[in-house]
Amino acid sequence: MNAYIFPGQGAQFSGMGLNLYETSPLAQELFEQANKILGFQITDIMFEGTAEDLKQTKVTQPAIFLHSVILAKTLGTNFKPNMVAGHSLGEFSALVANGALNFEDGLRLVSKRALAMQKACELQPSTMAAVLGLDDDVVEKICAMTEGIVVAANYNCPGQLVISGDVEAVHRACEALKAEGAKRALVLPVGGAFHSPLMEPAREELAAAIENTHFSKPNCPIYQNVTANAVIDETAIKLNLISQLTAPVRWTQSVQKMIADGATLFTEVGPGNVLQGLVKKIDREAQTASASV
Repeated sequence: MNAYIFPGQGAQFSGMGLNLYETSPLAQELFEQANKILGFQITDIMFEGTAEDLKQTKVTQPAIFLHSVILAKTLGTNFKPNMVAGHSLGEFSALVANGALNFEDGLRLVSKRALAMQKACELQPSTMAAVLGLDDDVVEKICAMTEGIVVAANYNCPGQLVISGDVEAVHRACEALKAEGAKRALVLPVGGAFHSPLMEPAREELAAAIENTHFSKPNCPIYQNVTANAVIDETAIKLNLISQLTAPVRWTQSVQKMIADGATLFTEVGPGNVLQGLVKKIDREAQTASASV
């Protein structure tokens, strides 16, 4: 069974999508449509911008979404998913690819999500840190014992978990995690505490937009970050998408569940190959590939 997976923030690179634009009339049409919807030439930044340009929140998330979704659309009849999943932002790409959301609505929601998250980041100094070499339950226990707001945010693969919270709490937790035997507990260069309670203002803002957007019955199940289970009900999809901003990304559990449900090939659709690496760390026997047209 074919599982298609869609990357999240951090996968961007200068020149992303240019080959698609130059070789596919459909891609060109969709990129130009995106420029109109967003109200600025995101294609200029994607194709020619610096890494610093691409790091702007209003650019990063729509850019990765566009690269992933337009690549999926240019695959045409070769795109035959039995199931899909996306890492954080990638969940929106997956929902457009499996027919639950149309292209325009998906892009508008992603743009709104990016701006809402940026605003939430500005309200309180916050950050994230990557923790390597400890079991999940040990990391969870230390987060719970640490003063301030710090929680497990991204379950990326066994032995790799990202924590998220206010700056001081994250630093305190990192020291405690190192003392507990973590190989690394490294604060990441991110603008805020994604997938933590500090994203509540963004969740409220995005909730209104999602509730007012039409979702269709998807062509195949999506394994959503919040539950790690297969979902096809539109109402449940919406609720999980809203919860996602303040809840952890259960990527390890999602991939394990997809494998248990029969996934034999994981094809990454979008920039980079980070998710393929994580899938291999979750299950060494899993087959992975990059989508190409």
